[in-house]
Amino acid sequence: MEVSDWTERHRPKSERELEGNEGQRNKIRSWLKEWETDKPKKPGLLLIGPPGVGKTSIARAIAADMGWQVIELNASDSRNAGAIRKAATHASMHTTLFSTNPGKSNRTLILLDEVDHLSGGLREVSEKRVSSILLGDDIEKGNSLKGDSGGKAELINLLSKTKQPVILACNDEMGLWGRTSSSWRTARDRFSKHLVTIRFERASNDAIRRVAMRVLKEEGYTADPGALNELVEKNPGDLRALIKDIQVMCNLVDSNITEELVKSTHATGTRDTTVEIFPGLDKLYRSRTATKAITTMRSLDKSPDDMVAWISWNNGVIFTEKEAVKRGAKSLSIADRLLTSRFRNTAHRSWYWASNLSGLSASVTPSKAIEGRIFCSYPAFLRRESAWVRKSIITRLAKTCGCSQKVAREELLPSLVAVSTENEDDFSLSIALGLSPEEHVAICGLKSNYSTTKELMEKYAVELEKNSKVIDTNHEGNLADDSEETVTEKPDDAQKTLF
Repeated sequence: MEVSDWTERHRPKSERELEGNEGQRNKIRSWLKEWETDKPKKPGLLLIGPPGVGKTSIARAIAADMGWQVIELNASDSRNAGAIRKAATHASMHTTLFSTNPGKSNRTLILLDEVDHLSGGLREVSEKRVSSILLGDDIEKGNSLKGDSGGKAELINLLSKTKQPVILACNDEMGLWGRTSSSWRTARDRFSKHLVTIRFERASNDAIRRVAMRVLKEEGYTADPGALNELVEKNPGDLRALIKDIQVMCNLVDSNITEELVKSTHATGTRDTTVEIFPGLDKLYRSRTATKAITTMRSLDKSPDDMVAWISWNNGVIFTEKEAVKRGAKSLSIADRLLTSRFRNTAHRSWYWASNLSGLSASVTPSKAIEGRIFCSYPAFLRRESAWVRKSIITRLAKTCGCSQKVAREELLPSLVAVSTENEDDFSLSIALGLSPEEHVAICGLKSNYSTTKELMEKYAVELEKNSKVIDTNHEGNLADDSEETVTEKPDDAQKTLF
């Protein structure tokens, strides 16, 4: 049966057909060859790179050349603890039953794609429950796992016990660690014990051209030189997207693709080349010219408001020079003021300058280029369900100030947190807002299970009780004053009535 999807039809079946990322391919091949003699120190690979660059295709092609079987799970498959145990963990514990390459060590390659879309934390599912899933008892009892429950924990279990090579692939590793979780470093460290990380780059123009010519030849089509140039120039280094574009265009002509066809196709269906926020910020912080910074900013699917928030949150951590932090803060302050002019008649100019200023404060602000890894974090005050952003605090702020919850969360809460973090022993503001001890330590950024935090909560509770008594006493005094006034007024009134 002929495959209708050309990306599958032209997926490389051997390393000879691969293009680009030669250094990365050498590392994968060397790691796989280690498995022919013994289990490597780190039994897993983590392939990181933008979509369509051939991460899984490279792994599958090299495994095919070695005569190995491949078991693959991707985002469309069920990937909870039971599903991974059934499909991958069991297979990783046994040797291959059927030899497809006599005379050589045969393995089963466990390949899990798009692991950055694996939701949930590191909490494990009980062995009893996993066993019931494997036996099929969960369906009868209505006890099946939902979503990706226990999936990450089972991945770590797989990596720690495997007797077969395991490859994980993703676009953004922060998705695997848990970008909205405060414990992402713990997840990174637990996975990194078992994984060798290999980063992929987008395909070069030469690689794109060679792939395009190969696909056209195999399908029996030709293309004008101008059409090939246009295909290469308009492609962001995504080989999968390239093949899909060629398939669309070939369906519109009999034998030859013209430059005009490529231009018209791209004009009516420009591909979305936006990048995810964390890889985009990494690229932005490494930019050393205004032009590159602006280009990078445009590729990020974030509004100027969000970019000011993201960059102001991360500058203090990423920059090591005090002057760089000051310069960045000054430009961000101007950008923030410009954003308020959207409510006047200068909105178009305010968004333009706010975007450019926030981008420049992250890129050209330091005197030297940033070296090494850049670890950006999600702005805590933008998280809707962050552990410390209790909904009750947002509700209280909104009610007290007479504003929406969005305004309270994005504009008032950051100021409250900044003040409280610097003065955690000053309870006046929290008491005035009527916050509980738990809410006070939450806006101070303190973990409630620490002994020092518990002591602070006890002190706060005492102050809260004192304040309540003062309020009650004042209230009673006011009532007594009112009562006395009433008593003294009655005889006068009575006298006026009688006399």
